[in-house]
Amino acid sequence: MIGQNELVSIDRRVIDVPAKIDTGADSSAIWASDIRVKRDGTLVFKLFGEGSRYYTGEVITRTDFSVAKVRSAMGQEQIRYKTRMGVSLAGKRIRVMFNLSDRSRNNYKVLIGRRTVAGKFVVDVTKKAVESPKTPQTKLLNKKLAKNPYQFHKKYVKTGK
Repeated sequence: MIGQNELVSIDRRVIDVPAKIDTGADSSAIWASDIRVKRDGTLVFKLFGEGSRYYTGEVITRTDFSVAKVRSAMGQEQIRYKTRMGVSLAGKRIRVMFNLSDRSRNNYKVLIGRRTVAGKFVVDVTKKAVESPKTPQTKLLNKKLAKNPYQFHKKYVKTGK
């Protein structure tokens, strides 16, 4: 049994990364940077990006990879590279096909989709391994709301008047 988020380890390179378990998402995704294909046909990338606490700068190479046309949450279609990586999740070691993408703006830098969990785990959405991270903007907005809800509403929420 796993919760709505879990700590995962990726290819024994990065330990205890908070991951969102999203049964509404078909596939899994991980933040990758400096993604490119070399002239010899090798996929090259780094996990996470500079500034991330999980970024090591290690260059990862893959010869076994594919592409997928993915529709983002905003409805835009993009071509993304996909590759398999070993993941430790809830004490189990599994192979996961990840879409490599820029998840720098997402709260969770790793997303585990339903294809990954189907038949292997039961998801209990009331269970959490870590608290959901809040963005600095969300924290600031909540401080302003707490200070004066009426003024907050006038400034930030369109009332139609």
